[in-house]
Amino acid sequence: MIDHDQTIDDQATTNQATTGSNKPLSTITTIEQLQKKFSRMQTLSRHQPITDWATRESQLDNLEALLSDNQKNLAKAISADFGHRSESETQFAELFPSFTGISHAKKHGKAWMKTRRVSISALYMPAHNEIQPQPLGVVGIMVPWNYPLYLAIGPMIDALTAGNRVMIKMSEAAPKFAEAFAKAVAHYFSPDMVCVVLGEVDIAEAFSKLPFDHLLYTGSTAVGKKVMAAAAPNLTPVTLELGGKSPVIVLDDVNLENAVNRVMMGKTLNAGQTCIAPDYVLIQRQYHKRFISLAKEWMQKHYPNIGNNQDYSHIINDDQFKRVAGYLQKLPEDRVQPLTDVEASLDTRLMPPVVVTDPETDSDVMQEEIFAPILPLMDYETLDDAIRFINERPRPLALYVFGNNERDVEKVRTHTVSGGVCINEVILHVAQHDMPFGGVGHSGMGAYHGKAGFERLSHMKPVFVQSKLNGMNLLLPPYGELFKKGMALLLK
Repeated sequence: MIDHDQTIDDQATTNQATTGSNKPLSTITTIEQLQKKFSRMQTLSRHQPITDWATRESQLDNLEALLSDNQKNLAKAISADFGHRSESETQFAELFPSFTGISHAKKHGKAWMKTRRVSISALYMPAHNEIQPQPLGVVGIMVPWNYPLYLAIGPMIDALTAGNRVMIKMSEAAPKFAEAFAKAVAHYFSPDMVCVVLGEVDIAEAFSKLPFDHLLYTGSTAVGKKVMAAAAPNLTPVTLELGGKSPVIVLDDVNLENAVNRVMMGKTLNAGQTCIAPDYVLIQRQYHKRFISLAKEWMQKHYPNIGNNQDYSHIINDDQFKRVAGYLQKLPEDRVQPLTDVEASLDTRLMPPVVVTDPETDSDVMQEEIFAPILPLMDYETLDDAIRFINERPRPLALYVFGNNERDVEKVRTHTVSGGVCINEVILHVAQHDMPFGGVGHSGMGAYHGKAGFERLSHMKPVFVQSKLNGMNLLLPPYGELFKKGMALLLK
């Protein structure tokens, strides 16, 4: 619920920037409202910084209550936007990591925000050094459509734990969820603590141009470049969680059944509409037929009767469906291997998974982030060839390697650069709250989650504390013999 322990000044001014009534404006729908609300929250962040743990913890409690009380309604709204999105997938991929993320922050946040001593050179003793975490102020969060709940909640956890006020721009591609989330936020948070912004691309552009103290965007690389350019005139620091083509390397000593099991899980989750989904598989040609056979068996076991299977999600909208269908239409028919006997349907936006064997490297499925249940299989001869193939392309958000040879696994780890790595697994690194999550190069900038997210959305202020007894006066001019002897020793 809304935190009613506001100061008298906070309560008295909450109703400013309203729709014309006395109702606080918790949801923004116009550029004028957006600018006024930002100015209001920025002023509050300067005059009333949130420096105590009790207030921060209460905001995390509110966030937890919001999720707990509204999880069914929010899952239904997501499903409505997708045409059908499995409620079980929403529970597993969005609600579960959100709840555990809140729990992790509540357990550790008080310790994270404490001023901490750090080491100091003996030359400056008895002075000492400290790092003092401070709230940045107002954090902007731009949420994508593919996981609209978790990718709103996750950054909110870090921003609130760090003591920031938050403005959230929801995706126009998931309008039903955006409306439901905005209503829930308005009930559980003061509009001066958390504010939801709705609207189309013009609102998103205006949002990205605001002088936030930090802006976190999750989405495509192409739009990420525009967000960074919009933030640049204000010198707004950005965290960009982008996508790209996350490869899988299957080593020749692999348990192929296990590899197929995990790759297919990652590729079919949310119908492949996951930024860290396995995008393509590098696997020696001798295993291609067996991989496809096992993938067909896997589909029959886990998604039987896929045309009416409530566990399988649909493509978000017609434009995305047509985009991906266009990729397949450009490929030779003999390269596309269906894994079910059901055909894709624009009417329902159901797209069953397919494997594409040895696509040309200049084809759309190998040039673009697929974001759908299409899985290219690429042949490689030696591990060096596979590593070279990956390194010749933009650095991926995730990289997955399956195999048991420790030397080969280590070679992949040390000779490739990616946002994150899973060994004999996919995707699950995103749910590890003690590790940072983020991209590198074209797949992103900066990382968050857990302590890394707290520090990303805090100002980690260095403080040098001088002792009453110190020798700094010995270094003042005029520079005599004592100074010269001291410098001679120090500069050796």
